[in-house]
Amino acid sequence: MQVLHDVPLAPLTTFRLGGPADRLVTAATDADVIDAVREADAAGTPLLVIGGGSNLVIGDKGFAGTALRIATTGFELIGTTLELAAGEVWTDAVARTVEAGLAGIECLAGIPGSAGATPIQNVGAYGQEVASTISEVIAYDRREHRTVTLSNADCAFSYRHSRFKADPDRYVVLRVRFELEDAGGLSAPIKYAETARALGVEPGDRVPLAEARETVLKLRAGKGMVLDAEDHDTWSAGSFFTNPILTDEQFDAFRARVRARLGDDVEPPAYPAGPGHTKTSAAWLIDKAGFGKGYGSGPARISSKHTLALTNRGSATTEDLLALAREVVAGVRDAFGITLVNEPVTVGVTL
Repeated sequence: MQVLHDVPLAPLTTFRLGGPADRLVTAATDADVIDAVREADAAGTPLLVIGGGSNLVIGDKGFAGTALRIATTGFELIGTTLELAAGEVWTDAVARTVEAGLAGIECLAGIPGSAGATPIQNVGAYGQEVASTISEVIAYDRREHRTVTLSNADCAFSYRHSRFKADPDRYVVLRVRFELEDAGGLSAPIKYAETARALGVEPGDRVPLAEARETVLKLRAGKGMVLDAEDHDTWSAGSFFTNPILTDEQFDAFRARVRARLGDDVEPPAYPAGPGHTKTSAAWLIDKAGFGKGYGSGPARISSKHTLALTNRGSATTEDLLALAREVVAGVRDAFGITLVNEPVTVGVTL
């Protein structure tokens, strides 16, 4: 277990933003993770858990406490059951499951970050989300001071949400188990319309696993959603805002605002989100409110490839980023009456 003091956290995040931590502990085993958590809790020291850093917005003043970087490794595949250590690089794990001929997470290729973060956010993209394949999560329970195993139902997954996100100071994820599908080298049914179009198939069709993965990687890269140190469009946290889910009444009011602003012939994006609810597109809202690709003149701007990504152009501070985010939130609220919610976790700052 490596322990350093007064260490900048920016290099540990995909935004490359954030001040120093009083103390940075790097844990390479589950036992080290648990020891570090117990030590911080016993001392009453604030604790920040860092995996791949792809979903963090850390304040410029840094973190007054212990930052715990989880660097555990472990990829175990028995039949169709996959167990990943929390520190495993997610996109590498996806590639290995595709090579093994197993379906279920192939459309989650290219998502930055670590395996341990996936259940927290219920990571999803291109028609798949981890809630569909996670069978169990092994975590350290800081309240009960013991390691626990939570079933899929125990995790209380919903859109970009989970039990872990609802109670962020209770659990530290150690390992994640997935139940994948052996479909003879074919993908799970393609659900996302954009992916189906790119593949030249109909929604619900299956395609060779490698083809599904490569197509998703190309789609993501075209939006700046695959990490590239030379491309500032990827100095981001991916999608900065979640897609709003509205009640029927809220959606009717929203549609009226759209028609008043953009014309009677304009229909906003609408996707079923359960009885009495409709999901709409945050990217569409941002664009139609006047914040197009590349918006901004400072060191923090909207990606030139995707309106949903806020980016560090190389010299931004966290405050630069937050100022842009607040401008976008206010603009969308004024235009359409919808308040966007940030997807990344904020540390020491608020939107």
